[in-house]
Amino acid sequence: MSSSVLPQAAGYGVVIGMGLFFSALMVGITRVQTRYTSHKTSSAEEFNSASRSRNLTPEPRSHTELPGSRETRPLTRLSVPPGLIAAGIVSAWTWAATLLQSSATAYKFGISGPWWYASGATIQILLFAMISSKLKQHAPHCHTFLEIIRARWGKVAHLTFLFFGLATNIIVSTMLILGGSATVTDLTGMNTVAACFLIPLGVSIYVLAGGMRATLIADYSHTLVLYCILISFALVAYGSSKYIGSPGKMWDLLAEASAKNPISGNAQGSYLTMRSKSGLIFGVLNIVGNFGTVFNDQAYWQRAIASEPSTSVKAFLWGGIAWFGIPMGIATSLGLSAVALAHGSNPIITLTSSEVSAGLPAVKAAAALMGQSGAIAMLILLFLAVTSACSAEQIAVSSLLTYDVYGVYINPNPSEKQILWSSHACILGYSLFMGAIATAFNYIGVSMGYLYELMGTMIGSAVVPIALCITWNKCNGTGAVVGAIVGFCAAIAGWIGITARLNGGLVNVDTTFGDYEMLTGNLLAIGIGGIITVGWSLVRPANFDWDITRAINAKPDNEVTRRDGTATPPHESESAEASSEAEKKGDRDLQPEAASPDVDAEEQPTLYTADNVALQKAFRFASWSAIALTVILIILIPLPLFFSSYVYPKAGFTAWVCISLIWLFVGLAMVGVYPAWEARVGLKKVAVGIMSDITGKRKSAA
Repeated sequence: MSSSVLPQAAGYGVVIGMGLFFSALMVGITRVQTRYTSHKTSSAEEFNSASRSRNLTPEPRSHTELPGSRETRPLTRLSVPPGLIAAGIVSAWTWAATLLQSSATAYKFGISGPWWYASGATIQILLFAMISSKLKQHAPHCHTFLEIIRARWGKVAHLTFLFFGLATNIIVSTMLILGGSATVTDLTGMNTVAACFLIPLGVSIYVLAGGMRATLIADYSHTLVLYCILISFALVAYGSSKYIGSPGKMWDLLAEASAKNPISGNAQGSYLTMRSKSGLIFGVLNIVGNFGTVFNDQAYWQRAIASEPSTSVKAFLWGGIAWFGIPMGIATSLGLSAVALAHGSNPIITLTSSEVSAGLPAVKAAAALMGQSGAIAMLILLFLAVTSACSAEQIAVSSLLTYDVYGVYINPNPSEKQILWSSHACILGYSLFMGAIATAFNYIGVSMGYLYELMGTMIGSAVVPIALCITWNKCNGTGAVVGAIVGFCAAIAGWIGITARLNGGLVNVDTTFGDYEMLTGNLLAIGIGGIITVGWSLVRPANFDWDITRAINAKPDNEVTRRDGTATPPHESESAEASSEAEKKGDRDLQPEAASPDVDAEEQPTLYTADNVALQKAFRFASWSAIALTVILIILIPLPLFFSSYVYPKAGFTAWVCISLIWLFVGLAMVGVYPAWEARVGLKKVAVGIMSDITGKRKSAA
């Protein structure tokens, strides 16, 4: 493509070359951890959760550790420390849309776009800290959130929320590939279909080799590079660019753009105000939709599972705070630069509506500000973001299909080898499916921006039932299922209905993409789903015993033992005792099919090994912190600015830019520097082990 900034070879070089490089790096790290630590990817628990249960007696170890390991404690999981979990959360939550769609909102709405994108997608991670704490308290040994649903509410609920879980993964994966392939094609002219398939296939190599822990380590390396590139973009835009070069110059260009191309619904038509009607509508869409893509996504539950009970709250709070700076930073730099370069006195770039929908303002701005080096940096940035999030989705789908489909409905008594085989097959199969579904959406004209605003309509009705399943013992299973299904149907009907009403009966991709059409579907989904679930539970409350979910997978090595001494998998469902117990407790509407294993009563106290008092204290801390930050981010800061119709003067805008830059540096310290410091002891031990091998002084591991 002659109009491309870079040659096609650059696109294939990044997608294939960097994919193979990171795959080789992760394979090497996996071999090192196998050689010098106790973490072996031949263990299904380690492969899928980056953690494993231990016996009552601690095993002495002389092995060295990679980042994320912890010394063995009785009846606990060897878990990943908070810094690496926070980096993994940031990486999994940094999609192509995080970089592209956030900048597109700045281009369309002005400075309100970056704020609503960043705050509207941060609060879910902050609030998930509460879920993480309850997960450690009520189901510390589970592999997936669906295991909890099956243990508590039974087969019907399990299948219902399996649909929503997989739908979430498919929507997220499709957005990732669509955004990444659109960027690669725009910058290099690389074939879109080739990009759609090569990106997920390259990721699958290191996921297959190293599983969850390799994914977390890859997340850390990707996130570190990502922050460095984002900071360089911001410093060029506001420090050294000949077109802009300072916050003051940017303010002048945005004021000029406001006069030439005023935004309908913005105060004074300005790009420099939070008073944006379309921006506020997008903020609501963003908040509702992203609740679904966090609470329904196994990727975030896996990070909670892999974290330590005492620090899981810290990991999610840190991850959310650090992540805020990514969309805020890139949209404030490249998104606003696109406005200045497209609508200033001397336009340098042009953007069509379809290019804006595809999220290309940031791409065009980077190429204009930095030439080929900017285009290459943007290509690498998008590749890192897409591959990191893709790896999270692949391992998440693999866990759902392995533990909640294969291990429940196909082979209820799988061996360790069969679990690993299933996990590997699911990762490879899903990587091919990701490419196919993204290609299909590309050909029918559905963009990343369209899916981003639609996702709340499709999956929002399951948010409240899933959240209450692990937090509220009164939540009724039948009400949860009915709420999710009715909310989904109402959202689809409302979305299509309002589209037809507002567009003279015309329903197509363009008309369904309107602000009010998308807003209707999103609000109906989460609203009706939540109202039915809570209302039904208040009328017919359950009285669930959390010991049932604490018993899930409580025995070491994925195995529990019945009183007769025979082994059975922890998810086996024929426990009549558990069903009768659930009925006594009040969850009569849907009987649990996967309740606790048939374990002697005197054994039950050993299943709940975490300190309940400490976990309850952590939950209170998470609640106060997350709710306070949520109120600040979406109410106390933006709404007064919205209702006052305040337009930022030059000094105020300069402060806005400085805060966004500072936040990027703080994020780099939190998830770039801190995890390396946290792993210093383990890294030193690995280095000593390698030197001992080289010198021939290493003794065989005990």
